[in-house]
Amino acid sequence: MPAVPDPMADGVAYVRGAYVPIAEAAIPITDWGFLRSDATYDVVTVWEGAFFRLDAHLERFMRSCERFRLDPGLTPAQITEVLAECVRRSGLRRSYVEMIVTRGQPPWGSRDPRQAVNRFYAFAVPFVWIADEAQRERGLHLKVSAVQRIPASSVDPKAKNYHWNDLTMGLLGALDAGADTVVLGDGSGNVVEGPGFNIFCIRNGVLVTPEEGVLEGISRRTVIEMARSLRMPVELRALPADELRSADEAFLTSSGGGVLPVTRVDDQVLGTGRPGPVTQRLLERYWDWHRDPAYSQPIDYGSR
Repeated sequence: MPAVPDPMADGVAYVRGAYVPIAEAAIPITDWGFLRSDATYDVVTVWEGAFFRLDAHLERFMRSCERFRLDPGLTPAQITEVLAECVRRSGLRRSYVEMIVTRGQPPWGSRDPRQAVNRFYAFAVPFVWIADEAQRERGLHLKVSAVQRIPASSVDPKAKNYHWNDLTMGLLGALDAGADTVVLGDGSGNVVEGPGFNIFCIRNGVLVTPEEGVLEGISRRTVIEMARSLRMPVELRALPADELRSADEAFLTSSGGGVLPVTRVDDQVLGTGRPGPVTQRLLERYWDWHRDPAYSQPIDYGSR
């Protein structure tokens, strides 16, 4: 008799205090997290059975909650246990793990967000790459979009959020033009960030990444720390689009893949048209850090 598939193998979610298969996870349609993108979230990865930089993700998540006046109703230690249990029940050794707080729903008819009961959710699914294997091997073709990123005076980019319509419209335009992905600008000729990633470039041995108008990604932070440990000059400042187009090398950073090479920006081929040596060095070091106990937190899978 054939074995019965494990419904948890595709992922596990934590919803209203219960652990359910990811296919059964849902939030109420009237939750302002759905109706108004009134929510915050964070994503931590599991690699070879261990969380990578979980403490940093939890710190950012709690700051995002505070910024948006949301309450997860759990301490960081309790959130850690929920996330670990989602992974443990799924059995996934490489996983993409998300924690979410939504506004919830105020009493029917009320428009006062203070009256809503905030809701905490979490899930673990197989590890997510934002670039496929072929793209990672050859390097990404990045398009600089004419779409302006939402200004920080409107939505604080340092608090992780679902306000992605500008990113989505920019991405659609880039894909329609034959590029792999997109980076948006600030309206003053500088690039800021793309859908789910930060941007870096290398010119004359100096690593440059935008300082303002961006989410301070944990992968971004990791690369900055790695570069400084290698005594590589790092500049956090405005990054003009023309400077990116003429860079020696460029790459993206994201929890969905770490360091992802860029070899073409708009119509400009960078360097030799292949992932460059500095990018490769940082990429290798990034995955080496996953094996460092200072940054990893093993998960107890029990008898699995």
